[in-house]
Amino acid sequence: MSGTHKNTLLQVSGLSIGFSQYMKGTQKRIVRPISGLHVDIGEGEIVAVVGASGSGKSLLAHAVLGILPGNAICSGSIVYKGEELTQTRKEQLRGREIAFIPQSVNYLDPLMSVGRQVRIGLDRATAKAQQEKLFAQYGLKKSDGRLLPFELSGGMLRRVLFATSVREGVKLVIADEPTPGIHPQALSEILKQLKQFAENGAGVMLITHDIMSALEIADRVAVIKDGATVEISEVSAFTGKGEALKTEYTQRLWRTLPQNDFDLEFQEEGGRATWR
Repeated sequence: MSGTHKNTLLQVSGLSIGFSQYMKGTQKRIVRPISGLHVDIGEGEIVAVVGASGSGKSLLAHAVLGILPGNAICSGSIVYKGEELTQTRKEQLRGREIAFIPQSVNYLDPLMSVGRQVRIGLDRATAKAQQEKLFAQYGLKKSDGRLLPFELSGGMLRRVLFATSVREGVKLVIADEPTPGIHPQALSEILKQLKQFAENGAGVMLITHDIMSALEIADRVAVIKDGATVEISEVSAFTGKGEALKTEYTQRLWRTLPQNDFDLEFQEEGGRATWR
């Protein structure tokens, strides 16, 4: 279902992100990896943001969350629930209404039990009960809470990240590459959980290079190239030879996938633009 049929939750327009860097002496330059990026997400909608490594997908997430480094220069418009998302508002909503599921399980403390990590920030009187409820929600056992991160499988660690990140009251979920290198069963569970967030009314931004997994659950796909939005299309457009896709770039990317017989000409022209 398209975001045009839903109440718009997040709207990013004309986003530009640059970083000031000092060169020799006092000379300074601006490196601008993102320029002209746009995407919108409706309530209960999953929008997959896909593109090659280094295309700017994670920077988009960090801009929405307000966690860009101090030397970042950001312009454009980010509107959440009809109001500008200022830095102050980002800090107020981050971890409450806006949840971030990070790319790496290394965000977890290797020396603290995963149960204790999930209880951080919860009301002390009810923290343990809430943590166990979250574990049950994400398919983890009570006894798993006593384990250290290295004692859990990759799929279980991903679910712990969900439990630490996505709690009651969340309206927007930003998942940064939540599916790389995990067992197919664990992948299926993670996709199912992201879909459940949307079914419960939350908007989901799924940042990924795994387009086939994204197509299983997404409503629309935003294609990013060199820091700009190339196109945003309905999932239904990603069929056949991609005739329904709007741009030649996306059509050719679609045809590079193994199940589409590859497009060797495109790969030879610029491997940097492949999904991986």
